Amino acid sequence: MAIESAARAGVPAGLRTAADRAFDALRVAIVEGELTPGAPLTEVEQATRLGVSRTPVREAFARLIAAGLATERGPRTLVVSEIEPDDVTALFELRTALDEQAARLAARRASTDESSARFAELAARFAAVDAASLSADDPQRHDYYALVAEFDAALDDSLSDSPYLASAIASTRVHLARVRRLARDDDDRLACSAAEHAAIARAIADGDPERAAAATRLHLHEALTSIHAHLPRSGDDQTKERP
Repeated sequence: MAIESAARAGVPAGLRTAADRAFDALRVAIVEGELTPGAPLTEVEQATRLGVSRTPVREAFARLIAAGLATERGPRTLVVSEIEPDDVTALFELRTALDEQAARLAARRASTDESSARFAELAARFAAVDAASLSADDPQRHDYYALVAEFDAALDDSLSDSPYLASAIASTRVHLARVRRLARDDDDRLACSAAEHAAIARAIADGDPERAAAATRLHLHEALTSIHAHLPRSGDDQTKERP
């Protein structure tokens, strides 16, 4: 994700500030759709909800704005950023270029038995996902998205010699995760996404750069098509926080 939590960035739990915790909680709520696009953000309400004072919430709000997750609509009005179709298209144009190259490099570097086996194991786990397994007692699809996160981590590890590419991918990941969640109730689409991830992982494990890139391109095309189909249009009622 674009702004990693302090915990994931390697900061010991004891050194994390109230502002870190507030930012992490708000970021997760936005990415997972608990705070919907256009939802108002007020210091008093969020401080009460998170059990902290207004000062760390104020700092967390500034970080949300810097991350593109919140927008000022006036001197004292802050809302969760809208997700516009044109923004999603632009995001996927960038991700297609970045992810295709990442998949190529990962396949070229999957020369060690350990790296190849890691992607082969991920491919098998993605291949086992179907609509029935997605709907089994996991309404937020946390297990599926955790598997996607494992794939992302494996890809990141394969880019250790390409820090600029890895950084560019990380800078867009929070927004991708946010729009990707719009399809979380479409189990058929998520099952197809799992199969697409399996194809990418399998090509990387096989050391086939162009097949990995082609599988990535297909996956992102299908994901963008699905997201546009689910994306609320401007003017829809998105101003209320989900219960």
